[in-house]
Amino acid sequence: MRTILAAAALFTASMFGQAEAGTLDVVRQRGTLVCGVSTGFAGFSAPDTQGVYRGLDADYCRAVAAAVLGDATKVRFVGLTAQNRFTALQSGEVDVLFRNSTQTFLRGNSIGLTQGPVNFYDGQGFVVRRDANVSRVRELDGASICVAQGTTHEVTLGDYARANRIRVNPVVFERVDSMYQAFFAGRCDAMTQDASALAGAIAQAPNAAQYVVLAETISKEPLGPFTRNGDEQWTNIVAWVHYGLVEAEENGITQANAEEQSRGQNPVAQRLLGTSGEFGQRFGLDNRWMLNVIRAVGNYGEVFERNVGQGSVLKLPRGANGLWSNGGLMYAIPFR
Repeated sequence: MRTILAAAALFTASMFGQAEAGTLDVVRQRGTLVCGVSTGFAGFSAPDTQGVYRGLDADYCRAVAAAVLGDATKVRFVGLTAQNRFTALQSGEVDVLFRNSTQTFLRGNSIGLTQGPVNFYDGQGFVVRRDANVSRVRELDGASICVAQGTTHEVTLGDYARANRIRVNPVVFERVDSMYQAFFAGRCDAMTQDASALAGAIAQAPNAAQYVVLAETISKEPLGPFTRNGDEQWTNIVAWVHYGLVEAEENGITQANAEEQSRGQNPVAQRLLGTSGEFGQRFGLDNRWMLNVIRAVGNYGEVFERNVGQGSVLKLPRGANGLWSNGGLMYAIPFR
């Protein structure tokens, strides 16, 4: 809540700023996309041993760069905390925010930001030591729980405790990395965050086998990009990059076959990949914008599997993030 109020105050001062100038023009003149990401969430955005950001959110940054600049490498990643992520976007420090940020009513209506389509469906979970013999969240009555400041998790934890008449002792941290260090050092009985982030934290822990993420979640955490209000062209580009990634998976268009598919007879592929319809020009982009995206990062399924799915250390199931045709929630608005 404190984060929302701070960002709302900044919105008043910055509402006539960079968004009015046109983010697409700013990015093109600069020649680089400045993308706000987390300071280190395994599977979503974290620097590797060479300092290169990897993860689902990082790949979305590259996808937008490929769409608007024709080159997925033209990205400067800015690591942001939960406290400064929204103000960084409002002030123009970053062009777009891909920082595993939950979409909520207040965030969509009070801080001058537009929420893009959901690119990952998650829920707030809890991690405990295996030897604690805890299997349900209600069994954490009286427990100390590590939680990050300025997040929806902090609010939801309090809501859950009151609704279920249990007592919890939040141990609040300004930085997520400090929270991880404290939990794995034994300062808290449990830690709460998005279940996917907890899986990533455990995967990187020195004694991963000693911890378990509870199967139960206590909230809906729809994650997705944020852009500034008042710049519909830029907001639409960010949104349709996501829909294009999902549409590609739905139609079997992959990183390996995208070029071939662009020359094929499938009318959906022709529109998506720029062979017909001049869809890119409607945004002020090259008509091969989505071909550039898919050649750079693959379709949504490939992005998921590589970063958080079976090809990653997290090995998360698709679940709600599967295609609608496979029982999931991922559904692309048609390219027609």
